[in-house]
Amino acid sequence: MRVLRKLLFPFSAVYYGITLTRNFLYNNDILKSKSYDVPVICIGNLSVGGTGKSPMTEYVTRLLVEQYRVATLSRGYGRTTKGYREVSSDDIAKEVGDEPLQFARKFPEIQVAVCEDRQTGIERLLNKASAPEVIILDDAFQHRKVDPGFSIVLSVFNDLFIDDYLLPVGNLREPRSGVNRADAIVVTKCPDTITEAQKVRTVTKIKKVTDLPIFFSYIDYAAHIEGVGKSLPIQQRLQGEQFTLVTGIANPKPLVGHLTSLGLDFEHLKYGDHHNFALSEIETLSTKKTILTTEKDYVRLQHLLKDVDVYYLPIVSVIENSDQLDGLITKYLNK
Repeated sequence: MRVLRKLLFPFSAVYYGITLTRNFLYNNDILKSKSYDVPVICIGNLSVGGTGKSPMTEYVTRLLVEQYRVATLSRGYGRTTKGYREVSSDDIAKEVGDEPLQFARKFPEIQVAVCEDRQTGIERLLNKASAPEVIILDDAFQHRKVDPGFSIVLSVFNDLFIDDYLLPVGNLREPRSGVNRADAIVVTKCPDTITEAQKVRTVTKIKKVTDLPIFFSYIDYAAHIEGVGKSLPIQQRLQGEQFTLVTGIANPKPLVGHLTSLGLDFEHLKYGDHHNFALSEIETLSTKKTILTTEKDYVRLQHLLKDVDVYYLPIVSVIENSDQLDGLITKYLNK
């Protein structure tokens, strides 16, 4: 592995030059970023892969939805359609993306849209009769055509951007210094046993490249599972029965660990992030009696598995010192 990494370093050098030049052009107004009168909050990261953007987007949505007309905008990763599209709860995931559909079903009071070009997407939203008062961009930190008013960068506790390398050697989309375009950093997927010493070491590492405020978060799993018209205690429903865990997320290890800690008996069918299930895979899954999956996989599988008990385990992002992060967001909105 180390030998392969060394062989790829020249390609990372090329990638570094390209991203550095692109950011230089935007930072010096040679390429133009567009800002808007309406508040725009960006949730993003420096690396590819799952850093917990969806739970963070939901966190910010919950914070704002009672006071503002909120819209979320993403590209709709993995969808078969193109261009601007508004998402309703009746859509199917392959046409709008699993995460936007998840947002639309969980928050019927907000507007959800997808568009590869965030500038176009924002303008279409703002031209609506009931235009949003706040727009949340999901996974748009490298989309420099839009200049958000407030950006939150996420980095996984066990895979910090400060320890990573640029593509293709590592998983960074841009140099570590790019984090300084943000307004706050949230270290995600922390173990619930994280110690103060671990937090200090993490902060010390990150402070080598930025003085941004740093927050720690972890995923909290619900005590119940959800299905069509059902909400049941997870252990009451699944204890003593072998079921099938189906995941199409970047890192299912925390979920697998949580279910194992509950003493549940399951087989795990693991697929890639945002996996589009083939007909043969659906046929295999249709032979299962009970399936537990993630919420974003559920929105893809629910309508495809008619004769199987399918459930998902809800999660929420819990942030330490959340009042301080909430205060930063509120301060930005009140400018």
